[in-house]
Amino acid sequence: MEDLSLHVLDVVENSVMAGASEIRIGINEDTEKDLLSIEIEDNGSGMDQETVKKVLDPFYTTRTTRRVGLGLPLLAQAARETGGGIEVSSEVGRGTRIRASFQYSHIDRKPLGDMEETLVTLIAGHPEIHFVYEHRDGETSFRLDTDEMRKTPNHGQDR
Repeated sequence: MEDLSLHVLDVVENSVMAGASEIRIGINEDTEKDLLSIEIEDNGSGMDQETVKKVLDPFYTTRTTRRVGLGLPLLAQAARETGGGIEVSSEVGRGTRIRASFQYSHIDRKPLGDMEETLVTLIAGHPEIHFVYEHRDGETSFRLDTDEMRKTPNHGQDR
């Protein structure tokens, strides 16, 4: 994948397929610590610990349409190539949390990409899901919450 936003899209689509009704996406760009972290957390069906152990293996998948599952293994590879890593925690019936970290300044770190387009795609494609997106970049932060957007009269329109 060309950029990290496409990895986010892929992982979030897995959350949707796992029946999540709420998905949280966090991006933290900390140049002082030379760290970029991406965290995706859902309340989907979750995985047992045996599955969590296998989920980073590209030749393991729970899908029946193809025999390989490349989403998380490719994200893990992208993180490791920059001196970072990935953590996967999950509990059956409670959901899954994925956290990938990257050395921010590493020459092999993929660009973050177009997170705006990724969010538009996810929200438009899954309007029934509660998405929370938080992006921190040093002192600056941005938060988008689709439940808050839905409560806004006229959805922000002046007329």
